[in-house]
Amino acid sequence: MTDIVAAIRRTCLALPEVTERLSHGTPTWFVRGRTSFASVWPDGHHRDEFPHLWCAAPAGAAVELVAVDPRTFFRPPYVGHRGWIGVRLDTGIGEAELAEVIRDGYRSVAPPALRARLDQP
Repeated sequence: MTDIVAAIRRTCLALPEVTERLSHGTPTWFVRGRTSFASVWPDGHHRDEFPHLWCAAPAGAAVELVAVDPRTFFRPPYVGHRGWIGVRLDTGIGEAELAEVIRDGYRSVAPPALRARLDQP
């Protein structure tokens, strides 16, 4: 699972003005040091005893992802009511798909100026 955590870390830290620090005992990524958009639980958390990522998501995306692939996506505790998505990391999700979920999460919380930087060549 270390490789997937490293991949998550690379994807998050490549985004504009992202920092990482522990929050609730797990690696968490923040925009401008304030707004979190992703947390990874490599050993699981509470009743979800499998490696997973919690990530912010655009409006309606979490419901859609869970409906399409409930084996991989779930509504996480504490943040699911805010539209965040849970991603199981033990189901074979590819790095490209995971990176897309992370970038979408970043876009859903980042200010417009930072979102615009993502679209620059």
